[in-house]
Amino acid sequence: MLEKQIEHKLMTETRKKSGLCLKFVSPGLNGVPDRLILLPGGRMEFVEVKKVPELYSFKGTNKSGAWAFRFLFWMIREISEGYLMQYKAHDYQEYAKEQIIKKKACGLFLEPGLGKTVITLSAIWNLMFDYFEISKVLVIAPLRVAENTWTEELEKWDHLTFLRISKVLGSEKERIDALKTPADIYVINRENVAWLCELCDWDFDMLVIDELSSFKNPSSKRFKALRKKRPGIDRVVGLTGTPSTNGLMDLWSEIYLLDQGKRLGKTIGSYRADFFVPDRMNGYIVYSYKPRSGAEKFIYSLLSGLCVSMKSCDFLKMPERLERDVKVKLSDTAKNIYMEMEREMVAELMDKTIDAVNAAVLTNKLIQMASGAVYDDQGSIAELHSSKLDALEDLIEAANGKPVLIYYNYRHEQSRIKERFKEAVEIKTPEDFKAWNKGEISIAMAHPASMGHGLNLQHGGSTVIWFSLPWSLELYSQANARLWRQGQKDTVVIFRLLAEGTIDRDVARALEKKDVTQEALMQAVKARVTDG
Repeated sequence: MLEKQIEHKLMTETRKKSGLCLKFVSPGLNGVPDRLILLPGGRMEFVEVKKVPELYSFKGTNKSGAWAFRFLFWMIREISEGYLMQYKAHDYQEYAKEQIIKKKACGLFLEPGLGKTVITLSAIWNLMFDYFEISKVLVIAPLRVAENTWTEELEKWDHLTFLRISKVLGSEKERIDALKTPADIYVINRENVAWLCELCDWDFDMLVIDELSSFKNPSSKRFKALRKKRPGIDRVVGLTGTPSTNGLMDLWSEIYLLDQGKRLGKTIGSYRADFFVPDRMNGYIVYSYKPRSGAEKFIYSLLSGLCVSMKSCDFLKMPERLERDVKVKLSDTAKNIYMEMEREMVAELMDKTIDAVNAAVLTNKLIQMASGAVYDDQGSIAELHSSKLDALEDLIEAANGKPVLIYYNYRHEQSRIKERFKEAVEIKTPEDFKAWNKGEISIAMAHPASMGHGLNLQHGGSTVIWFSLPWSLELYSQANARLWRQGQKDTVVIFRLLAEGTIDRDVARALEKKDVTQEALMQAVKARVTDG
Protein backbone atom coordinates (compact mmCIF):
# COMPACT_ATOMS: atom_id res chain seq x y z
CA MET A 1 0.00 0.00 0.00
CA LEU A 2 1.35 3.41 -1.02
CA GLU A 3 1.71 6.33 1.39
CA LYS A 4 -0.77 8.41 -0.58
CA GLN A 5 -3.37 5.65 -0.26
CA ILE A 6 -2.90 5.49 3.50
CA GLU A 7 -3.01 9.28 3.73
CA HIS A 8 -6.23 9.45 1.70
CA LYS A 9 -7.91 6.89 3.94
CA LEU A 10 -6.77 8.77 7.04
CA MET A 11 -8.28 12.02 5.70
CA THR A 12 -11.58 10.30 4.89
CA GLU A 13 -11.97 8.71 8.33
CA THR A 14 -11.03 11.95 10.09
CA ARG A 15 -13.73 13.86 8.21
CA LYS A 16 -16.29 11.23 9.27
CA LYS A 17 -15.55 12.23 12.84
CA SER A 18 -16.05 15.94 12.05
CA GLY A 19 -12.33 16.55 12.27
CA LEU A 20 -9.64 18.16 10.15
CA CYS A 21 -6.68 16.36 8.64
CA LEU A 22 -4.26 19.17 7.77
CA LYS A 23 -1.03 18.94 5.81
CA PHE A 24 1.74 19.85 8.22
CA VAL A 25 4.71 21.52 6.49
CA SER A 26 7.74 23.04 8.18
CA PRO A 27 10.25 24.47 5.63
CA GLY A 28 13.89 23.84 6.49
CA LEU A 29 13.12 21.41 9.30
CA ASN A 30 13.30 17.67 8.75
CA GLY A 31 11.47 14.98 10.67
CA VAL A 32 8.14 16.75 11.24
CA PRO A 33 4.88 14.72 10.99
CA ASP A 34 2.93 14.61 7.72
CA ARG A 35 -0.52 15.44 9.09
CA LEU A 36 -2.04 17.47 11.93
CA ILE A 37 -5.33 15.93 13.14
CA LEU A 38 -7.84 18.26 14.86
CA LEU A 39 -10.89 16.61 16.45
CA PRO A 40 -13.93 17.94 18.31
CA GLY A 41 -13.38 18.52 22.00
CA GLY A 42 -9.87 19.87 21.61
CA ARG A 43 -8.25 16.55 20.68
CA MET A 44 -5.09 16.93 18.57
CA GLU A 45 -2.81 14.32 17.02
CA PHE A 46 0.34 14.34 14.91
CA VAL A 47 0.54 11.54 12.33
CA GLU A 48 3.50 10.33 10.30
CA VAL A 49 2.39 8.32 7.26
CA LYS A 50 4.67 5.56 6.01
CA LYS A 51 4.39 2.78 3.45
CA VAL A 52 3.83 -0.50 5.23
CA PRO A 53 6.82 -2.82 4.75
CA GLU A 54 6.58 -5.85 2.52
CA LEU A 55 7.07 -7.88 5.67
CA TYR A 56 3.38 -7.51 6.38
CA SER A 57 2.09 -8.57 2.96
CA PHE A 58 1.09 -12.01 1.74
CA LYS A 59 2.21 -12.31 -1.87
CA GLY A 60 0.34 -14.77 -3.99
CA THR A 61 -2.69 -14.93 -1.68
CA ASN A 62 -5.97 -13.11 -1.32
CA LYS A 63 -4.61 -11.57 1.86
CA SER A 64 -2.20 -9.28 0.02
CA GLY A 65 -2.16 -5.85 1.60
CA ALA A 66 -4.34 -6.94 4.55
CA TRP A 67 -1.79 -5.99 7.17
CA ALA A 68 -1.35 -2.60 5.61
CA PHE A 69 -5.00 -1.88 6.21
CA ARG A 70 -4.70 -3.18 9.77
CA PHE A 71 -1.88 -0.78 10.44
CA LEU A 72 -4.03 2.03 9.11
CA PHE A 73 -6.99 0.98 11.27
CA TRP A 74 -4.73 0.92 14.33
CA MET A 75 -3.63 4.46 13.54
CA ILE A 76 -7.22 5.71 13.11
CA ARG A 77 -8.23 3.90 16.27
CA GLU A 78 -5.68 5.93 18.17
CA ILE A 79 -7.21 9.21 17.08
CA SER A 80 -10.73 7.95 17.73
CA GLU A 81 -10.23 7.20 21.41
CA GLY A 82 -12.78 8.95 23.60
CA TYR A 83 -15.73 8.66 21.19
CA LEU A 84 -16.87 5.33 22.58
CA MET A 85 -17.21 3.80 26.05
CA GLN A 86 -13.81 3.33 27.63
CA TYR A 87 -13.07 -0.27 28.48
CA LYS A 88 -11.27 -0.91 31.73
CA ALA A 89 -10.78 -4.64 32.10
CA HIS A 90 -10.98 -6.30 35.50
CA ASP A 91 -8.00 -8.42 36.44
CA TYR A 92 -9.93 -11.62 35.75
CA GLN A 93 -10.97 -10.31 32.31
CA GLU A 94 -7.37 -9.49 31.44
CA TYR A 95 -6.30 -12.93 32.62
CA ALA A 96 -8.95 -14.67 30.51
CA LYS A 97 -7.97 -12.62 27.46
CA GLU A 98 -4.32 -13.61 27.85
CA GLN A 99 -5.34 -17.27 28.03
CA ILE A 100 -7.01 -16.96 24.63
CA ILE A 101 -3.94 -15.26 23.17
CA LYS A 102 -1.43 -17.74 24.60
CA LYS A 103 -3.32 -20.94 23.76
CA LYS A 104 -4.19 -22.17 20.27
CA ALA A 105 -7.22 -23.88 21.82
CA CYS A 106 -8.95 -22.50 24.87
CA GLY A 107 -12.20 -23.16 26.72
CA LEU A 108 -13.62 -20.28 28.78
CA PHE A 109 -16.19 -21.55 31.24
CA LEU A 110 -17.46 -18.22 32.55
CA GLU A 111 -20.71 -17.65 34.38
CA PRO A 112 -23.12 -15.04 32.98
CA GLY A 113 -22.18 -11.49 33.86
CA LEU A 114 -18.41 -11.89 33.66
CA GLY A 115 -18.16 -10.46 30.14
CA LYS A 116 -17.05 -13.39 28.01
CA THR A 117 -18.00 -11.63 24.75
CA VAL A 118 -15.92 -8.50 25.35
CA ILE A 119 -13.05 -10.66 26.65
CA THR A 120 -13.05 -12.66 23.43
CA LEU A 121 -13.35 -9.59 21.21
CA SER A 122 -10.42 -8.01 23.05
CA ALA A 123 -8.32 -11.10 22.39
CA ILE A 124 -9.34 -11.07 18.72
CA TRP A 125 -8.26 -7.44 18.43
CA ASN A 126 -4.86 -8.16 19.93
CA LEU A 127 -4.29 -11.26 17.82
CA MET A 128 -5.33 -9.45 14.66
CA PHE A 129 -3.79 -6.00 15.03
CA ASP A 130 -1.01 -6.36 17.56
CA TYR A 131 0.35 -9.85 16.88
CA PHE A 132 -0.82 -10.24 13.23
CA GLU A 133 -1.61 -13.92 13.83
CA ILE A 134 -5.18 -14.03 12.50
CA SER A 135 -7.16 -12.29 9.78
CA LYS A 136 -10.57 -13.97 9.57
CA VAL A 137 -12.68 -15.20 12.50
CA LEU A 138 -15.84 -17.30 12.53
CA VAL A 139 -18.20 -17.01 15.52
CA ILE A 140 -20.92 -19.63 16.00
CA ALA A 141 -23.66 -18.55 18.40
CA PRO A 142 -27.37 -18.94 19.24
CA LEU A 143 -29.49 -17.09 16.69
CA ARG A 144 -30.43 -14.00 18.67
CA VAL A 145 -26.95 -13.78 20.19
CA ALA A 146 -25.57 -13.83 16.66
CA GLU A 147 -28.07 -11.17 15.60
CA ASN A 148 -27.41 -8.71 18.40
CA THR A 149 -24.91 -9.46 21.15
CA TRP A 150 -21.63 -9.62 19.24
CA THR A 151 -22.36 -6.52 17.18
CA GLU A 152 -23.56 -4.54 20.20
CA GLU A 153 -20.47 -5.39 22.22
CA LEU A 154 -18.17 -4.57 19.33
CA GLU A 155 -19.82 -1.19 18.80
CA LYS A 156 -19.87 -0.32 22.49
CA TRP A 157 -16.18 -0.22 23.44
CA ASP A 158 -13.45 2.16 22.33
CA HIS A 159 -10.69 -0.43 22.13
CA LEU A 160 -12.57 -2.47 19.53
CA THR A 161 -12.68 0.30 16.96
CA PHE A 162 -12.56 -0.79 13.32
CA LEU A 163 -13.17 -4.46 13.88
CA ARG A 164 -15.53 -5.32 11.03
CA ILE A 165 -18.34 -7.81 11.56
CA SER A 166 -20.61 -9.55 9.04
CA LYS A 167 -23.71 -11.46 10.19
CA VAL A 168 -24.22 -14.64 8.16
CA LEU A 169 -27.95 -14.85 8.84
CA GLY A 170 -31.27 -14.92 7.01
CA SER A 171 -32.00 -16.57 3.68
CA GLU A 172 -29.37 -18.55 1.82
CA LYS A 173 -28.76 -15.66 -0.56
CA GLU A 174 -28.35 -13.26 2.39
CA ARG A 175 -25.92 -15.65 4.07
CA ILE A 176 -23.85 -16.04 0.90
CA ASP A 177 -23.75 -12.26 0.42
CA ALA A 178 -22.63 -11.83 4.02
CA LEU A 179 -19.79 -14.31 3.48
CA LYS A 180 -18.66 -12.29 0.46
CA THR A 181 -18.68 -9.04 2.47
CA PRO A 182 -15.16 -7.99 3.58
CA ALA A 183 -14.98 -8.34 7.35
CA ASP A 184 -12.79 -9.50 10.22
CA ILE A 185 -15.46 -11.46 12.09
CA TYR A 186 -18.26 -13.55 10.56
CA VAL A 187 -21.10 -14.52 12.92
CA ILE A 188 -23.43 -17.40 12.10
CA ASN A 189 -26.18 -19.13 14.05
CA ARG A 190 -25.52 -22.71 15.06
CA GLU A 191 -28.46 -24.04 13.02
CA ASN A 192 -26.59 -23.15 9.82
CA VAL A 193 -23.23 -24.64 10.77
CA ALA A 194 -23.77 -27.81 8.71
CA TRP A 195 -24.78 -25.67 5.71
CA LEU A 196 -21.64 -23.56 6.02
CA CYS A 197 -19.41 -26.63 6.34
CA GLU A 198 -20.83 -28.10 3.13
CA LEU A 199 -20.79 -24.81 1.22
CA CYS A 200 -17.12 -24.28 0.63
CA ASP A 201 -13.57 -24.70 1.82
CA TRP A 202 -12.95 -22.63 4.90
CA ASP A 203 -10.31 -19.92 5.11
CA PHE A 204 -11.09 -18.98 8.72
CA ASP A 205 -7.99 -19.00 10.90
CA MET A 206 -9.89 -18.67 14.21
CA LEU A 207 -13.15 -20.23 15.42
CA VAL A 208 -15.21 -19.03 18.41
CA ILE A 209 -18.06 -21.24 19.61
CA ASP A 210 -20.39 -19.19 21.79
CA GLU A 211 -22.34 -21.62 23.99
CA LEU A 212 -20.04 -24.58 23.53
CA SER A 213 -22.54 -26.74 25.40
CA SER A 214 -24.84 -26.64 22.34
CA PHE A 215 -22.35 -29.08 20.74
CA LYS A 216 -22.57 -31.62 23.53
CA ASN A 217 -24.35 -34.21 21.35
CA PRO A 218 -21.74 -36.10 19.27
CA SER A 219 -24.51 -37.50 17.04
CA SER A 220 -25.80 -34.09 15.94
CA LYS A 221 -25.29 -32.83 12.40
CA ARG A 222 -23.67 -29.62 13.61
CA PHE A 223 -21.01 -31.51 15.60
CA LYS A 224 -20.24 -33.98 12.81
CA ALA A 225 -19.93 -31.19 10.24
CA LEU A 226 -17.72 -29.02 12.45
CA ARG A 227 -15.57 -31.99 13.41
CA LYS A 228 -14.52 -32.42 9.77
CA LYS A 229 -13.48 -28.76 9.52
CA ARG A 230 -11.64 -28.62 12.83
CA PRO A 231 -8.18 -29.78 11.56
CA GLY A 232 -7.98 -26.78 9.20
CA ILE A 233 -8.53 -24.16 11.90
CA ASP A 234 -5.50 -22.80 13.73
CA ARG A 235 -7.23 -21.30 16.78
CA VAL A 236 -10.41 -22.32 18.61
CA VAL A 237 -12.18 -20.73 21.59
CA GLY A 238 -15.15 -22.35 23.32
CA LEU A 239 -17.40 -20.19 25.53
CA THR A 240 -19.98 -21.44 28.00
CA GLY A 241 -21.20 -20.99 31.54
CA THR A 242 -21.98 -24.63 32.23
CA PRO A 243 -20.12 -27.12 30.04
CA SER A 244 -21.60 -30.30 31.50
CA THR A 245 -25.30 -29.69 31.98
CA ASN A 246 -26.19 -33.39 32.09
CA GLY A 247 -22.98 -34.73 33.59
CA LEU A 248 -19.43 -35.52 32.54
CA MET A 249 -20.55 -37.42 29.44
CA ASP A 250 -21.39 -34.08 27.80
CA LEU A 251 -17.78 -33.00 27.89
CA TRP A 252 -16.35 -35.26 25.21
CA SER A 253 -17.72 -33.63 22.05
CA GLU A 254 -17.21 -30.11 23.44
CA ILE A 255 -13.59 -30.76 24.34
CA TYR A 256 -12.97 -32.61 21.08
CA LEU A 257 -13.78 -29.44 19.13
CA LEU A 258 -11.07 -27.72 21.15
CA ASP A 259 -8.20 -30.23 21.14
CA GLN A 260 -9.28 -32.88 18.57
CA GLY A 261 -9.29 -35.70 21.09
CA LYS A 262 -5.86 -35.20 22.66
CA ARG A 263 -7.19 -35.24 26.25
CA LEU A 264 -10.44 -37.21 26.32
CA GLY A 265 -9.90 -39.55 23.37
CA LYS A 266 -10.60 -39.59 19.64
CA THR A 267 -14.07 -41.15 19.97
CA ILE A 268 -16.99 -41.03 22.38
CA GLY A 269 -16.64 -44.81 22.71
CA SER A 270 -13.05 -44.66 23.96
CA TYR A 271 -13.97 -41.82 26.34
CA ARG A 272 -16.84 -43.86 27.75
CA ALA A 273 -14.69 -46.97 28.13
CA ASP A 274 -11.84 -45.11 29.84
CA PHE A 275 -13.80 -43.06 32.35
CA PHE A 276 -17.24 -44.64 32.86
CA VAL A 277 -18.93 -47.91 33.84
CA PRO A 278 -22.50 -49.03 33.13
CA ASP A 279 -25.06 -47.81 35.63
CA ARG A 280 -28.63 -48.73 34.66
CA MET A 281 -28.80 -51.88 32.53
CA ASN A 282 -31.23 -54.43 31.18
CA GLY A 283 -29.20 -57.43 30.14
CA TYR A 284 -26.67 -56.22 27.59
CA ILE A 285 -28.56 -52.95 27.05
CA VAL A 286 -27.01 -50.02 28.93
CA TYR A 287 -29.31 -47.11 29.66
CA SER A 288 -26.86 -44.90 31.52
CA TYR A 289 -23.25 -44.70 32.71
CA LYS A 290 -21.59 -43.43 35.85
CA PRO A 291 -18.00 -42.19 36.29
CA ARG A 292 -15.38 -44.64 37.46
CA SER A 293 -13.89 -44.06 40.89
CA GLY A 294 -11.58 -41.06 40.69
CA ALA A 295 -12.57 -40.35 37.04
CA GLU A 296 -14.07 -36.94 37.72
CA LYS A 297 -10.91 -35.63 39.39
CA PHE A 298 -8.74 -37.09 36.65
CA ILE A 299 -10.85 -35.58 33.85
CA TYR A 300 -10.61 -32.17 35.46
CA SER A 301 -6.86 -32.51 35.74
CA LEU A 302 -6.65 -33.32 32.02
CA LEU A 303 -8.57 -30.16 31.19
CA SER A 304 -6.60 -27.87 33.51
CA GLY A 305 -4.20 -26.69 30.82
CA LEU A 306 -6.93 -26.22 28.23
CA CYS A 307 -9.87 -24.60 30.02
CA VAL A 308 -10.37 -21.66 32.33
CA SER A 309 -13.32 -21.81 34.74
CA MET A 310 -14.57 -18.71 36.52
CA LYS A 311 -17.46 -18.31 38.92
CA SER A 312 -18.95 -14.92 39.59
CA CYS A 313 -18.51 -15.36 43.31
CA ASP A 314 -14.77 -15.86 42.91
CA PHE A 315 -14.15 -12.52 41.26
CA LEU A 316 -16.93 -10.23 42.48
CA LYS A 317 -17.54 -9.13 46.04
CA MET A 318 -20.43 -11.01 47.55
CA PRO A 319 -23.24 -10.52 47.86
CA GLU A 320 -23.03 -8.68 44.53
CA ARG A 321 -25.71 -7.38 42.22
CA LEU A 322 -25.39 -6.91 38.46
CA GLU A 323 -28.03 -5.39 36.23
CA ARG A 324 -28.03 -6.16 32.52
CA ASP A 325 -30.40 -4.54 30.04
CA VAL A 326 -31.28 -6.90 27.19
CA LYS A 327 -32.30 -5.02 24.06
CA VAL A 328 -35.26 -6.60 22.29
CA LYS A 329 -35.76 -5.68 18.65
CA LEU A 330 -39.33 -5.58 17.34
CA SER A 331 -40.34 -6.50 13.83
CA ASP A 332 -41.22 -3.65 11.47
CA THR A 333 -44.90 -4.62 11.61
CA ALA A 334 -45.01 -4.66 15.40
CA LYS A 335 -43.10 -1.40 15.63
CA ASN A 336 -45.47 0.35 13.18
CA ILE A 337 -48.55 -0.76 15.14
CA TYR A 338 -46.93 0.37 18.38
CA MET A 339 -46.05 3.78 16.92
CA GLU A 340 -49.58 4.16 15.58
CA MET A 341 -50.96 3.51 19.06
CA GLU A 342 -48.48 5.95 20.59
CA ARG A 343 -49.33 8.66 18.03
CA GLU A 344 -53.11 8.23 17.54
CA MET A 345 -54.06 6.55 20.86
CA VAL A 346 -55.83 3.91 18.79
CA ALA A 347 -54.64 0.95 16.71
CA GLU A 348 -56.01 -2.11 14.94
CA LEU A 349 -54.58 -5.41 16.10
CA MET A 350 -55.85 -8.93 15.27
CA ASP A 351 -59.21 -7.48 14.08
CA LYS A 352 -59.54 -5.73 17.42
CA THR A 353 -59.56 -2.03 18.14
CA ILE A 354 -57.17 -0.98 20.89
CA ASP A 355 -57.79 2.56 22.13
CA ALA A 356 -56.91 4.78 25.07
CA VAL A 357 -59.11 7.52 26.51
CA ASN A 358 -56.31 9.35 28.33
CA ALA A 359 -52.57 9.46 28.86
CA ALA A 360 -52.65 7.10 31.83
CA VAL A 361 -54.51 4.42 29.89
CA LEU A 362 -52.24 4.95 26.89
CA THR A 363 -49.14 4.42 29.04
CA ASN A 364 -50.59 1.19 30.37
CA LYS A 365 -51.41 -0.03 26.86
CA LEU A 366 -47.96 0.84 25.51
CA ILE A 367 -46.21 -1.08 28.30
CA GLN A 368 -48.29 -4.12 27.45
CA MET A 369 -47.66 -3.79 23.71
CA ALA A 370 -43.91 -3.49 24.30
CA SER A 371 -44.09 -6.91 25.97
CA GLY A 372 -46.01 -8.48 23.12
CA ALA A 373 -49.74 -8.42 23.93
CA VAL A 374 -52.47 -6.08 25.16
CA TYR A 375 -55.99 -6.25 26.59
CA ASP A 376 -58.82 -4.71 24.57
CA ASP A 377 -61.90 -3.06 26.11
CA GLN A 378 -63.60 -6.45 26.45
CA GLY A 379 -60.66 -7.97 28.30
CA SER A 380 -59.60 -10.17 25.40
CA ILE A 381 -55.90 -10.56 24.60
CA ALA A 382 -54.53 -9.27 21.31
CA GLU A 383 -50.98 -10.49 20.56
CA LEU A 384 -48.53 -8.16 18.82
CA HIS A 385 -45.16 -9.99 18.84
CA SER A 386 -43.14 -12.73 20.53
CA SER A 387 -39.77 -10.93 20.58
CA LYS A 388 -39.57 -10.79 24.38
CA LEU A 389 -40.45 -14.46 24.66
CA ASP A 390 -37.63 -15.23 22.23
CA ALA A 391 -35.18 -13.14 24.28
CA LEU A 392 -36.40 -14.85 27.46
CA GLU A 393 -35.77 -18.23 25.85
CA ASP A 394 -32.18 -17.21 25.07
CA LEU A 395 -31.56 -16.20 28.68
CA ILE A 396 -33.04 -19.43 30.03
CA GLU A 397 -30.93 -21.45 27.61
CA ALA A 398 -27.81 -19.52 28.59
CA ALA A 399 -28.54 -20.32 32.25
CA ASN A 400 -28.05 -24.02 31.36
CA GLY A 401 -30.33 -25.40 34.03
CA LYS A 402 -29.61 -22.80 36.69
CA PRO A 403 -32.89 -21.60 38.28
CA VAL A 404 -34.35 -18.32 37.04
CA LEU A 405 -37.04 -16.14 38.61
CA ILE A 406 -39.19 -14.24 36.09
CA TYR A 407 -41.17 -11.17 37.12
CA TYR A 408 -44.21 -10.14 35.10
CA ASN A 409 -46.73 -7.33 35.54
CA TYR A 410 -49.78 -8.47 33.55
CA ARG A 411 -51.70 -11.72 33.71
CA HIS A 412 -51.42 -12.25 29.94
CA GLU A 413 -47.63 -12.09 30.29
CA GLN A 414 -47.80 -14.94 32.81
CA SER A 415 -50.03 -17.04 30.56
CA ARG A 416 -47.83 -16.47 27.49
CA ILE A 417 -44.67 -17.36 29.44
CA LYS A 418 -46.37 -20.50 30.75
CA GLU A 419 -47.46 -21.43 27.23
CA ARG A 420 -43.87 -21.12 25.92
CA PHE A 421 -42.21 -22.80 28.93
CA LYS A 422 -44.36 -25.66 30.18
CA GLU A 423 -42.08 -26.29 33.17
CA ALA A 424 -42.54 -22.75 34.52
CA VAL A 425 -44.17 -22.59 37.96
CA GLU A 426 -46.03 -19.69 39.55
CA ILE A 427 -44.67 -19.29 43.10
CA LYS A 428 -47.07 -17.70 45.58
CA THR A 429 -47.52 -20.06 48.53
CA PRO A 430 -45.15 -21.04 51.38
CA GLU A 431 -44.89 -24.49 49.83
CA ASP A 432 -43.81 -22.92 46.52
CA PHE A 433 -41.15 -20.85 48.28
CA LYS A 434 -39.79 -23.95 50.05
CA ALA A 435 -39.64 -25.86 46.77
CA TRP A 436 -37.77 -22.97 45.14
CA ASN A 437 -35.20 -22.76 47.94
CA LYS A 438 -34.65 -26.51 47.72
CA GLY A 439 -33.76 -26.20 44.04
CA GLU A 440 -36.84 -28.10 42.89
CA ILE A 441 -38.05 -25.34 40.53
CA SER A 442 -35.94 -24.36 37.52
CA ILE A 443 -38.22 -21.66 36.08
CA ALA A 444 -40.26 -19.63 38.55
CA MET A 445 -42.73 -16.84 37.83
CA ALA A 446 -44.06 -14.21 40.19
CA HIS A 447 -45.81 -10.86 40.25
CA PRO A 448 -43.63 -8.30 42.08
CA ALA A 449 -46.57 -7.29 44.30
CA SER A 450 -46.55 -10.80 45.77
CA MET A 451 -42.85 -10.59 46.65
CA GLY A 452 -43.08 -8.36 49.72
CA HIS A 453 -40.82 -7.69 52.69
CA GLY A 454 -39.20 -10.52 54.60
CA LEU A 455 -39.49 -13.22 51.94
CA ASN A 456 -36.26 -15.22 51.61
CA LEU A 457 -35.66 -16.82 48.22
CA GLN A 458 -31.87 -16.45 48.05
CA HIS A 459 -31.16 -20.17 48.45
CA GLY A 460 -32.99 -21.23 45.29
CA GLY A 461 -31.24 -19.20 42.62
CA SER A 462 -29.46 -16.00 41.68
CA THR A 463 -30.92 -14.98 38.32
CA VAL A 464 -33.80 -12.49 38.01
CA ILE A 465 -35.46 -11.70 34.68
CA TRP A 466 -37.88 -8.78 34.35
CA PHE A 467 -40.26 -9.50 31.48
CA SER A 468 -41.66 -6.01 31.96
CA LEU A 469 -40.79 -3.31 34.48
CA PRO A 470 -43.10 -1.66 37.05
CA TRP A 471 -43.23 2.09 37.59
CA SER A 472 -42.92 1.58 41.35
CA LEU A 473 -39.38 1.69 42.71
CA GLU A 474 -40.62 -0.03 45.89
CA LEU A 475 -41.99 -3.00 43.97
CA TYR A 476 -38.85 -3.16 41.83
CA SER A 477 -36.45 -2.95 44.80
CA GLN A 478 -38.34 -5.35 47.05
CA ALA A 479 -38.76 -7.95 44.32
CA ASN A 480 -35.03 -7.86 43.55
CA ALA A 481 -34.28 -8.11 47.26
CA ARG A 482 -35.85 -11.59 47.42
CA LEU A 483 -32.68 -12.99 45.89
CA TRP A 484 -30.27 -10.12 46.47
CA ARG A 485 -29.94 -10.39 50.25
CA GLN A 486 -27.73 -11.68 53.04
CA GLY A 487 -27.09 -15.39 52.72
CA GLN A 488 -26.90 -15.33 48.93
CA LYS A 489 -23.80 -17.26 47.90
CA ASP A 490 -23.74 -16.25 44.22
CA THR A 491 -23.76 -12.99 42.33
CA VAL A 492 -27.32 -11.92 41.62
CA VAL A 493 -27.74 -11.05 37.95
CA ILE A 494 -30.83 -9.00 37.11
CA PHE A 495 -31.82 -9.00 33.45
CA ARG A 496 -34.31 -6.41 32.16
CA LEU A 497 -35.97 -7.10 28.80
CA LEU A 498 -36.37 -3.71 27.09
CA ALA A 499 -38.08 -3.43 23.71
CA GLU A 500 -36.15 -0.94 21.56
CA GLY A 501 -37.93 2.29 20.65
CA THR A 502 -40.71 1.77 23.19
CA ILE A 503 -41.81 3.02 26.60
CA ASP A 504 -39.67 0.34 28.24
CA ARG A 505 -36.65 2.66 28.17
CA ASP A 506 -38.69 5.46 29.80
CA VAL A 507 -39.74 3.16 32.65
CA ALA A 508 -36.12 2.04 33.16
CA ARG A 509 -34.90 5.65 33.28
CA ALA A 510 -37.65 6.58 35.74
CA LEU A 511 -36.60 3.77 38.06
CA GLU A 512 -32.97 4.86 37.83
CA LYS A 513 -33.83 8.47 38.68
CA LYS A 514 -35.96 7.38 41.61
CA ASP A 515 -33.13 5.16 42.81
CA VAL A 516 -30.67 8.07 42.74
CA THR A 517 -33.09 10.20 44.69
CA GLN A 518 -33.69 7.50 47.25
CA GLU A 519 -29.98 6.90 47.73
CA ALA A 520 -29.39 10.62 48.27
CA LEU A 521 -32.17 10.69 50.84
CA MET A 522 -30.78 7.69 52.69
CA GLN A 523 -27.35 9.32 52.86
CA ALA A 524 -28.84 12.55 54.13
CA VAL A 525 -30.82 10.80 56.86
CA LYS A 526 -27.76 8.81 57.85
CA ALA A 527 -25.75 12.04 58.22
CA ARG A 528 -28.38 13.59 60.42
CA VAL A 529 -28.53 10.58 62.70
CA THR A 530 -24.73 10.51 62.95
CA ASP A 531 -24.57 14.18 63.80
CA GLY A 532 -27.34 13.92 66.27
